[in-house]
Amino acid sequence: MNFWDASALVALTLNESRRETLDPVLEEEPRVSFWWGTHVEWASAIARRERAGSFSSEQVMDLMNQFNELAQSSEEVPPTVRIRRLAQRLLRVHPLKGAHALQLAAALAIAKDDPSSIGFVCLDDRLNQAAAREGFRLLP
Repeated sequence: MNFWDASALVALTLNESRRETLDPVLEEEPRVSFWWGTHVEWASAIARRERAGSFSSEQVMDLMNQFNELAQSSEEVPPTVRIRRLAQRLLRVHPLKGAHALQLAAALAIAKDDPSSIGFVCLDDRLNQAAAREGFRLLP
């Protein structure tokens, strides 16, 4: 199983140029896990593009349906006290934003504190650096 950050899921569902590097990761390991708040982060990215005129309302609804289908077949890491505490620790150790610390904490939880056991799929450099220092295999 691989943990997918919101940045990678946005690129995957939007068919952005970076999707070419993500498709093989998903094909090799179709089991996806992500943080509970990814739904909101993903919707925020889509809404920004809609307000900018990149998408029509119909396109946004299609994208929402695609993401919801992916989410139904994925493992979602729920918000817990443990995730919150892990995120607080990560903020003291790494130069992360709050949402990124929550993403990384969720990945640690799904990896059962053995980060080398799963891949970490992310397109954010700072979050990737922190994930690598925590011991995750960065993909792609």
